[in-house]
This record gives sequence, C-alpha cells and structure tokens, in this order.
Amino acid sequence: MLSNHTISGLFNAFNDLKALIIGDVMIDANLFGKVERISPEAPVPIVLVEKRKSLLGGAANVALNIKSMGAIPIMCSVIGDDAKGNEFLQLMEDQNMRNDGIIRSSFRPTTTKYRVIGNRTQMLRIDEETDSDLNQDESTQFLKRVEEIIETEKVNVIIFEDYNKGVLTAEVITKVIALANRKGIPTTVDPKKKNFDQYNQVTLFKPNLKELKEGLKVDVNPEDQTSLTKALNLLQEKQQIKIAMTTLSEYGVFIRSCDADKNESCFHVPAHRRAITDVSGAGDTVIGVASLCLALDQPIDLIAALSNLAGGLVCEHIGVVPVNRERLMKETTLLLQDYFSL
Repeated sequence: MLSNHTISGLFNAFNDLKALIIGDVMIDANLFGKVERISPEAPVPIVLVEKRKSLLGGAANVALNIKSMGAIPIMCSVIGDDAKGNEFLQLMEDQNMRNDGIIRSSFRPTTTKYRVIGNRTQMLRIDEETDSDLNQDESTQFLKRVEEIIETEKVNVIIFEDYNKGVLTAEVITKVIALANRKGIPTTVDPKKKNFDQYNQVTLFKPNLKELKEGLKVDVNPEDQTSLTKALNLLQEKQQIKIAMTTLSEYGVFIRSCDADKNESCFHVPAHRRAITDVSGAGDTVIGVASLCLALDQPIDLIAALSNLAGGLVCEHIGVVPVNRERLMKETTLLLQDYFSL
C-alpha cells in the first residue's frame, strides 16, 4: 500500500526533474463579471465586468503545471512580435519561468483566447489566432533552439502539447522525437487531430476519447475495457508507441503498455466524484503529471491514477489553473492507497 513516506518521496523526486515542453502557447484573457439583465439590442446577457485576469495558456499551462509540481519547466514555442507577445513574456517573467526557448515571429499573432465569465459561468469565448504551420525560416530557427536546449540541458522528459496552431509541424515532431530517442529521453504527447499520425515512436501518447476515435477512425466504447484495449493496441502497433493512455471524462482514464517482447499491461482508473466547475486545462494537467511520473519510471497504474486525480482537481476551479501540489499530495494519500502496493 502507498505509505505517506512513499508518497512524500515521489513528490520530492519531482523537484529534481527538468521537463522540456514544446507546443502551442497562448494567453487566456479572462473577463469576470455579473449578469443581471438581458441586452435590449439582442437576446444576449449583459456582463458587467468586475475583474480582468490574463494567464499563461495552452502549452504554457502545461509548463505551469510542471512548475507547480516542483519540477523545472523549459518552454519552447513561437509567439507573435506583437503587444500580446510582450504580455506573454511578462506573464512568464511573473511566474519566474525562463523564456530562452521562445521564438518571436512577425508573421503570426500571439494566440489569445478571451473568455467572458458571468455569474461564475463561461458565457462566450473569442479566439485571436492563426493555425497555419511555421514557415521554413521559422521552423529552422525553432528547431535549432530546441536542439540547442536538448544538447546543453539535462532534460528528463519532453512533452509535446499540440493545439493545432502550427508550431508542431511534421518536421519539428519527427526531428525532435528522433533526437530524444537517440539520447534516451522519454517523450509524451497530448495530441490533436491534425498531427495525430505524426507522433511515431513516442513513449507515452495521451489522446482524449474524442481524439482517439477521430485519429483511428474507429468507434470506442468507454465503458467496455475490451473496446478500449483493442483501440489502444491498434494505436500502439500503428505508431510504435510504448504506452497509450486515454482520458474518458466521467469514465476516468484507461492506460495500456506494451514492450518490445509484446508483454501487455492494462489498467483502468475510474473518475472520482467532483463538483465539476470548468474542464478547461484539465488535459494540460493530466499530461504534465503523467510526464513527471514517466520520467521517474513509475508503473503505468500509478501514472494513470495520479494524473487522473490531478486532472479532476483542476476541474473544480473556474478557468485554466495549474494543479495544487499540496492538495494533490493530500488526496493521493487519502484516495490512492487502495490501488497500489509499491
């Protein structure tokens, strides 16, 4: 059974890790207010703004989750040479996060998602972005920066966070995975549909149920472990993936590993009962915590259970927030002891 000493040791070990996060970053620009009447101009609510708050989002939220767990994040991405890009760098500085992996481009805007939240409910989202791939000059410059960091830093895990905004091109994905595999660095992926088939030979691949169905073009029953096993087996064989984990919303998480000798292991973690407020950013938390556990060579049942628990915790908050390390550690003690014997 997990002991307090074992849990404490695991969480303390996170402090020694360095995670390289590569992907699409953005600003989550939130406007909070109250709604008391409907507009006379159109049948829409009027939100009286009481507070504005901008946060690091997308792949940068994965970096925040890495930081909140005590590890060191290195964020690599491309942002615009614009006012929002300046704001993004300031937000990184406010979080004491290094920005040497950030490239600025005059050909693309800094992705910004504006959320209007009235009476603690998200009422509208406005996206300012481009989803075009990096041009060749941007890709060359970006790959050079990523490769320099991998060659000079002791990176324990590389996380690809794909939001289909163009930073993770086929060339970037292929070259970074090849370099990571040569150096023995584990890789994890939180995919989207566009590049789903590009992540060959990664260590851990984490689609949600919708992405899994769309990526494989098959139907999957989240309540049937045989159906889940069959889908993940297909994914792993097709893309030579060691560990596949899919998040299943109210059905929890299912994970499967298969080694070079075809030894298979599967594990299902049911969802915990939560007062769900907002699911925004939960996937960022899941991949962040799973990646740190993978870097420490933890068993797949613990990877699934701890990341599932972390993802559920952030859903209790409005907006995109990183997981609280102390609360996760406390709930790990309370809720995971029944599952494991380490």
